[in-house]
Amino acid sequence: MQQWSYRYVGPAELRSLVRPGGEGRSMRSPADFNEWAATRTVEELAEPFTFVVDAAGVLRLAPRRSEHVVCAAGEVVLSAGEISFSEESGRWAVDEVSNQSTGYCPDVSSWPAVAEALDQAGIVRPSGFTHEVVFRRCPACQQLNVVREGDFICVFCDEALPWEWNVDRPRCAGTAHVRRPHGES
Repeated sequence: MQQWSYRYVGPAELRSLVRPGGEGRSMRSPADFNEWAATRTVEELAEPFTFVVDAAGVLRLAPRRSEHVVCAAGEVVLSAGEISFSEESGRWAVDEVSNQSTGYCPDVSSWPAVAEALDQAGIVRPSGFTHEVVFRRCPACQQLNVVREGDFICVFCDEALPWEWNVDRPRCAGTAHVRRPHGES
């Protein structure tokens, strides 16, 4: 299955928060996740976390109120959103997971990258996002929309929104596809 990468499309002032070493914690194995979880407080574990799946397919986690672009060190991602966990019989499992990231606006089709990263980290997971967010950019007014209840109409100008994901725009005229298969430029 082809994986797409997503570049940051959010406000420039949030990108300016990216600092070397400030990215989310990488979860490359069950040991990484268990070590990280052991250092979280009960209060922290009760809330969702910000996550990204980086271009290498690694899950990165940061506190909930962290910006996705900071968690990703400003780089492209395979997915992004919010995630919560619980421990069941000595194993960690995902309680809820969404693609809710207005900085990257990943398509719901980014789930396979999340599933693979969770499997790599040894975390029991659902079969898909427990809450899917559908992002579209209005071709008429260029505003970012969250499609609710299957209503593909721009909330800003009442124009029809495309059925296909289209959030990212070319950086300049002549730029090829903007949501690229992972590993291609």
